[in-house]
Amino acid sequence: MAADEPRVPHLYLASGSPRRAELLAQIGVPFSVLRAPGIDETPAADEAPRAYVERMAREKAEAGQAGAPERAPVLGADTAVVLDDRILGKPADDRQALAILEALNGREHRVISAVCLRVGDAHRLATSETRVQWRRLSAERLRAYLATGEGRDKAGAYGIQGLGAALVASMTGSYSGVVGLPLAETVSLLEWAGVPYWQ
Repeated sequence: MAADEPRVPHLYLASGSPRRAELLAQIGVPFSVLRAPGIDETPAADEAPRAYVERMAREKAEAGQAGAPERAPVLGADTAVVLDDRILGKPADDRQALAILEALNGREHRVISAVCLRVGDAHRLATSETRVQWRRLSAERLRAYLATGEGRDKAGAYGIQGLGAALVASMTGSYSGVVGLPLAETVSLLEWAGVPYWQ
């Protein structure tokens, strides 16, 4: 690097999600993964799903700063699957996973993803909301999907980027937001912070 060439900011991802890392790598962002910040992810009483997701993204980015160099850009993100204004988290076991799959079956739900980028004391936040319509599937098909184990570590008990794509009839909004990191919103934040992509 020439002496007069500006230093390119290196991004730090405050998330243990392999899917978020894959999406950043897909668009050529130079980044390092920080250990997932240990924060309380319990929704507050009467907290709306969008407010909850945005708060989580902000708190994860802020907590991630402790493990990053001073003034380095730190990205936090959170995603929630929402049915009838109720957040469907990651299932605790297969019984809970099946109950979630049955609730989503044949219905439309929302996936809200928030992204927060912090640089020092400054931050910016962006949010996407996607509507996902599921096919109507038989109980046998739902149990067969459950048996794949794919949804055990995912909000809403399914993964649209994998076998769970066969559950979906249609979608309006951000596909990458459903996976866990809305790329259009993320790119706008990267541009604000001067973090490159397509590298």
